[in-house]
Amino acid sequence: MTQVRQNSARAWVLAARPKTLTAALIPVVTATALAASHGQFRPVPALLCVLFAALMQVAANFINDLFDFLKGTDREDRLGPERACAQGWISASAMRVGIGVSLVVACAVGCALLPFGGWWLVGLGAACVVFAFLYTTMLSYCGLGDLLVWVFFGFVPVVGTYYVQAGTLAPEVWWLSAACGLVVDTLLVLNNYRDREQDRLSGKRTVVVTFGEAFGRYFYLAQGVLGYGCVAAIAAYGHTWVAVLPVLYLVPHCLTWRTMVRIFQGRELNRVLGLTSRNMLIFALLVLAGLLLG
Repeated sequence: MTQVRQNSARAWVLAARPKTLTAALIPVVTATALAASHGQFRPVPALLCVLFAALMQVAANFINDLFDFLKGTDREDRLGPERACAQGWISASAMRVGIGVSLVVACAVGCALLPFGGWWLVGLGAACVVFAFLYTTMLSYCGLGDLLVWVFFGFVPVVGTYYVQAGTLAPEVWWLSAACGLVVDTLLVLNNYRDREQDRLSGKRTVVVTFGEAFGRYFYLAQGVLGYGCVAAIAAYGHTWVAVLPVLYLVPHCLTWRTMVRIFQGRELNRVLGLTSRNMLIFALLVLAGLLLG
């Protein structure tokens, strides 16, 4: 990679890790599709939810980057091109400013949603900010990372996005929330599976470290399968195609799992990260198509 000037625009783009935005946007987009299938699509709150989710993801990436740098937890085998502080592309002081700016803008966007959803959204937004810090600094070290992904990449964005458009909650929202949380968490499980030895040595007690490699292997597989099962349950409410189309997601998911098991460990597992991100996008597109087809 060519030289990146410190605190340049390119450095900030790399630090924002745009590839991770897929995980943040999948629950928003699918919840919007569910609202549209009920005749409740509202473009303004939908767009605001997209912006809020993207900004919070960027802020979380900045926080993670800074915290890893300050704690010295970046290792050579984990260091990627987006580790801006460790690479010297963004100074720690500049990253603190970036965190503050991204959170302020995200909160401003969140406040714009209040006319559509009410004041309870303040508490929801505050929880997003608080746990963006707690995940990186504390909770991911004691085996709670997966739970937070289920909540903040599943239930929080799906429930919030649907509610600000429909003004109420349908039973399908809970199934879709669970499905999104499970499928998005496959990315975290793969990260933890790849880093299990380093995490064990550093005292980071992920579920893969706690229960072992075999558990992590099947945990990854099960999350995708259960994610499909949850979204297929929406068919009970008249959305037949949601049980049909997303089953195709299981093909690349299972093939990716086989690749992960074959590689087993090492930096080559980074290739599986790309495959997992692709699978998540396939899942979202199939759910989107299924919901819109009825």
